[in-house]
Amino acid sequence: MKITVEALVKAPVDTVWRCWTTPQDIMAWNAASDDWHTTAATVDLREGGRFSSRMEARDGSMGFDFAGLYRRVEPPRLLQAVMADGREILVEFLPQDGAVLVRETFDAEDQHPAQMQRQGWQAILDRFAAHVEGVA
Repeated sequence: MKITVEALVKAPVDTVWRCWTTPQDIMAWNAASDDWHTTAATVDLREGGRFSSRMEARDGSMGFDFAGLYRRVEPPRLLQAVMADGREILVEFLPQDGAVLVRETFDAEDQHPAQMQRQGWQAILDRFAAHVEGVA
């Protein structure tokens, strides 16, 4: 099952791309809520390159790694990757009247309900949009 989330980011496409692919920016926006944060991020932005981010609860109670391998890198419009667990993800950056529609489509996992996954990924994407608009 594929899930898609979207956000319209009011910033130039080059700024949106940079904030999506720069570890320092990723650490600033990559969390679904204020009680989580990203403590480390790496990006080897090339086909065959790896990415990872460490997400942890701020109270230290739990954490997990989100990692994978880039399959397609087409700046500043598309990223396709496979996550460490084999699921696919596609991120499109679609310019629209001075803004960019960021669309993420990913394979759902089978541990959590689809609606919960959609809400979590949407919350992270919304934080991304707010971060970009704050630095643009």
